Order: sequence, then C-alpha cells, then structure tokens
Amino acid sequence: MPVSKKQQKSVNKYIEKAYDRINLTVKKGGKQKLHEAATAKEMSINGYIKKALKAQLLVDLRQDVDL
Repeated sequence: MPVSKKQQKSVNKYIEKAYDRINLTVKKGGKQKLHEAATAKEMSINGYIKKALKAQLLVDLRQDVDL
C-alpha cells in the first residue's frame, strides 16, 4: 500500500529526531559487493553494515553498542 506524503513526512521527522545518519562512500563496485553479501545473508545493506560495525566495536571497545 502506498504511503501518503503526510505519513512519509511524519516518518522522516521521527527518523531525524531519533537517529543519526552517516554517509558511506565506497569505490565503484563496492555497493554491489555489499548488496550481494547482504542478500546472501537475507539482510539489507544497512543491516549488514550495522552488524559488521557492532562486531568491530565489540572488539575495539569491549562492549556491546546498540546501533
């Protein structure tokens, strides 16, 4: 079902308030490789990257971080 402009505006407002955004730049072809790896694990690219970051933060900070 399509989302109305009003609903999308509300969602965007919530996201802006509740989340930080990070832009990630990768070399040409990197996005496709991330997509393939994420899809193989039935994950989104965002979820795949967040899982990898959480694992690295656990090593670096020795604590679980909620991303």
